[in-house]
Amino acid sequence: MTSALQSVQFSILDRSRVRRGQSHPEALRETVEFARLAEEWGYHRFWVSEHHSVPGVAGSAPTVLAAAAAAATSRIRIGTGGVMLPNHQPLVVAEQFGVLESLYPGRIDMGLGRSVGFTDGVRRALGHGKSDADDFDAQLTEVLEYFGHGRQGVHAWPADGLQVPAFLLATGSGAERAARFGLPLVIAAVAGEDRMVEAIEHYRDAFRATAFGAEPYVVVSGAVVIADTTEQAHRLLLPEAWSNVYSRTRGEFPVLIPPEEIETLDMTERERRMFDEALRDHIHGTEDEVAEALEHLVTRTGADEILVHTSTYDRAARLESHRRLAQLTGLGFATRSRSENRTSAAA
Repeated sequence: MTSALQSVQFSILDRSRVRRGQSHPEALRETVEFARLAEEWGYHRFWVSEHHSVPGVAGSAPTVLAAAAAAATSRIRIGTGGVMLPNHQPLVVAEQFGVLESLYPGRIDMGLGRSVGFTDGVRRALGHGKSDADDFDAQLTEVLEYFGHGRQGVHAWPADGLQVPAFLLATGSGAERAARFGLPLVIAAVAGEDRMVEAIEHYRDAFRATAFGAEPYVVVSGAVVIADTTEQAHRLLLPEAWSNVYSRTRGEFPVLIPPEEIETLDMTERERRMFDEALRDHIHGTEDEVAEALEHLVTRTGADEILVHTSTYDRAARLESHRRLAQLTGLGFATRSRSENRTSAAA
């Protein structure tokens, strides 16, 4: 293991993906079991996500699912990646995280995002529209104020006065927002690694210390797959890549299907281009190949933490990949030296 990999934390984001032939309740139970295994293997955090009316994603209530994951574990940090703030009232969000922190003190993370419902129908059902994301600064300010001493005489008991680390999920201009609010940044190479690195550099340059963070903290999120061969690892990435293509061309995320079926699909030129884009910048291969790619990523981004969000049809292969990644990076096997003066949100 290289010094670059020794310097970072490794965590997991599980989106509760649904495979063909699997029920949504079964997928949620798998997420809770995954959290237990992540703790056993030594990962730093385990986060869950928020999606509504999505056939291929079971996680619609992230704070409820986070509570179940926290109840099934005892040490690993549990959080959201993230709660989509424009879909909710800030008071309710603060109250929910206040309850989580009260029940599982010192283990809860509040990851917040700016996305709204995926379709017009979902947005109507949630009682929100696309324009609600325009008020994100005000919504974020309101949530954070409830963890201070309330807002305009209203208190989000039991959140009032609790220390719940807040993280901002961001791409592009969102990195500037994280810097301005003094929050840890969670970012992925959605528009390519070069754009991500540029956003991270702007974040660090513009960071302003606040009560929520003393210095910049960067969490880079991405898929990481380890298998016996490069080809096997690459095939494990195909179901999620096709799901992304399907969502962009048909308006909804489907359940995951086996890679052998995807390999026989007669894609249009546009679909093939999107498919290739969806496979870009994902780290995969044998242990040696993944270690080299991770070292490059950490060196180039200066990441403090890697948040792995791998999804695939073969659940056993995904779990084995995460177990092998934990062993490769020394999680649970060795004590790594880390700076003690980093932002408290990263502790």
